[in-house]
Amino acid sequence: MPQAFRNTFLTLRDLIVSAGPLAFLAVGLLVLAYWWLNPNPPKTVTLATGPAQSAYEEFGKRYQKALAVDGIDVVLLPSEGSSHNLQLLRDGQADVAFVQGGTAELQPDDPDNLVSLGSLFVEPLWLFYRTDAAERMHNAPRLDSLRQLRGWRVNVGSEGSGVPTLIERLLQANKVEPVSVKLSRLEQTPATVEFLAGRLDALVFASAPESLMVQMLLQTPGVQLLDFAQHEAYARRFPFLTPVTLPRGVVDLAANVPQRDVRLVATTTSLLARDGTHPALLTLFAQNAQKLHSGAGWFNRAREFPNTRGSELPIAKEGDRAMNEPVPMLQRYLPFWLANLIERMWLVLGILLAIMLPLSRIVPPLYQFRVRSRVFRWYGRLREIENDLEMGKSDPASLLRTLDSLEAQAEKVSVPLSYADELYALRNHIHLVRKKLLRASGGAGGSADHSTPGEGMTENSMKGTGSAAGTGH
Repeated sequence: MPQAFRNTFLTLRDLIVSAGPLAFLAVGLLVLAYWWLNPNPPKTVTLATGPAQSAYEEFGKRYQKALAVDGIDVVLLPSEGSSHNLQLLRDGQADVAFVQGGTAELQPDDPDNLVSLGSLFVEPLWLFYRTDAAERMHNAPRLDSLRQLRGWRVNVGSEGSGVPTLIERLLQANKVEPVSVKLSRLEQTPATVEFLAGRLDALVFASAPESLMVQMLLQTPGVQLLDFAQHEAYARRFPFLTPVTLPRGVVDLAANVPQRDVRLVATTTSLLARDGTHPALLTLFAQNAQKLHSGAGWFNRAREFPNTRGSELPIAKEGDRAMNEPVPMLQRYLPFWLANLIERMWLVLGILLAIMLPLSRIVPPLYQFRVRSRVFRWYGRLREIENDLEMGKSDPASLLRTLDSLEAQAEKVSVPLSYADELYALRNHIHLVRKKLLRASGGAGGSADHSTPGEGMTENSMKGTGSAAGTGH
């Protein structure tokens, strides 16, 4: 290969070998930090929603679509409602779930195992009743109190919805014994079929107004919505309830549905998550909650939700940050996975940099030692040759052959140009030792041809004398 390329290759090789241990340490620490922090979230997350055609199902589909943009597959897990969702979280079958406040009793260890991403929206308690049933039981087309439900056939939803527990508490507050009301626990869809067929007198469920069932029943002839005239009192008695009003005409302005303001009580729905759910997933859900639930609705103004008010569980720091702080700068310009990786790894990178900078000072001396040792190791052998000469351990001719072999090997040594002076210094020193050996070799040859320096001088004198005598004749 060309000499210039060979020199460049050797320089790079020496540099890589010298810095290799440090680079290996840095990579090892990065891998360890990545494994420990686990910055990138799993690609799949399970969201417990609710019954078919419920608002929870509709919102679940919206979250599914929103998180798909960031490469997260949201698996929707249908359920019977809030109580069931809460149990799914406890059992680890769901990572995130919609849960209504006050519809299920929290267990003592729930605050340690579950976190809230904030309150998303209010879900009124919808109590629809048949006008003909009201006229039959009370000779009036409208009801104005839960006390008037005595003797009625009322469906309060399945156990998993949490509504049966809520209704029982409200009936007890009105001094209505549950046995005096014919309660059934059908799921929402079959219960609605029974209700419209006249086999049920009233239907109760808690849902957001986006529910298709709510939209349909509000516009069904012969169906009335109970007006909770004491909704403020209910909110004072039960902290998890909020007084809300369904404005006149909000369902259909042209048809004036409803024809009057309807006072209701509502629970607040929160987005709960297991404590072990990946923080990046919590951040995605909390950020998308701001987009999906911050608009104005039938019972709230724009940007009233999501919020941290009335939470029965600790608020996750990801939820608090999403609600109270702007979107991080990196997420505005980078894909979420990259921004999340940098955000979660920057502290580790800073610590790693603080450790590696002092250690990097070792690399130049190591590099210098490696390159110079390629030259200096021959000085040891050169010194041995010189010592052998001085101590007479070997004859000069043998040492010259050894020096020739050493010189041939030294000529094959390649070093970076910045260290070429040391290579040439080695060759110069080899030349000096060679001259010394040659002088010693020449001195040994002279003593073999002539007996002694004195004898040589005598012969020369005699020759000079003979010459002089011949001249005299």
